[in-house]
Amino acid sequence: MVLLTMSAVLSLYGQVVVEEIVAIVNDDIITLSQYKMEEETLYQMLSRQFQGEELARQFASNKKYLLDRMITDIILLQEAKKKDLNVKEQLKTMIETLKKENSIDSDEELIRAMSRQGMDFEEWKKQMEDYLLRQGVVYSEIQSSVIVEDSEILNYYKLHPQEFTEPAEYKLRAIHISSEGRSEAEVEAKKSEVSQKIASGEDFISLVAAYSEGPEKENQGDLGRFKKGELEKNLEEAVEALKVGEVTPWLQVKGGWYLLKLEEKKESRLKSFEEAKAETEEKLFSQKRQEKADEYIKKLREKSYIKILKPDISGF
Repeated sequence: MVLLTMSAVLSLYGQVVVEEIVAIVNDDIITLSQYKMEEETLYQMLSRQFQGEELARQFASNKKYLLDRMITDIILLQEAKKKDLNVKEQLKTMIETLKKENSIDSDEELIRAMSRQGMDFEEWKKQMEDYLLRQGVVYSEIQSSVIVEDSEILNYYKLHPQEFTEPAEYKLRAIHISSEGRSEAEVEAKKSEVSQKIASGEDFISLVAAYSEGPEKENQGDLGRFKKGELEKNLEEAVEALKVGEVTPWLQVKGGWYLLKLEEKKESRLKSFEEAKAETEEKLFSQKRQEKADEYIKKLREKSYIKILKPDISGF
């Protein structure tokens, strides 16, 4: 192994550039600029999912493990090189799939599409190749050792019925009366008029056309289907008390009132073992595979030379 000091000396167009080293991993190094690049990539990825305080929290949490992940990635790529793994065909398939999913006909068109999104195609391709190599190393070592017995599947199914229970589902139609710009008396008068017409047996859809003021009016009041837990609590409690064909009392929501009609109800049910078997087997297989992968990576790290020169890097 080449002995390295706290900095790496690189040659760039005849100039000497001093690059600070963050960690040594066998015969490879992680430089500060590489770390900062990964840090920026992490931030950009998280910013697509979170904003504000939640983004800051997620970034700080993930940043703690960034250097550790980079070290593991290097070790796995070193193993892939030792095993002489080749993932060119897998990468080609991945690119063809990406083009097909996005209705792109050529690599040139894909390159332009990525460029418009601020992505470099060659850099992305290298990242994907490295990803496939890392996955290939792990799976080549552990895949054949992961076995899920039928007895394990059945036992998990019996112990976790909540995971295989389909929630109740409701199909609803609604009349919405807005309270915006109206006095309380005006709102009550309108609600009372609708209620009287329902009590006299008038068609609900006709009343939607005549009285409803929400966007659902264009769909004859059809709100669609909701699984238990998806509605606001006060709405769900009122709907649960109904039989199919019945209408709730007026329910207050922000900006107005709703009258809901239960058109269909699908009761909650536990899937049969045969229905749940495939997804249960896949879940158990994934869990075992992850456990085996963690064990394998731990052993690789234990036999590797790892020296962290900036242990406080995540705090920068």
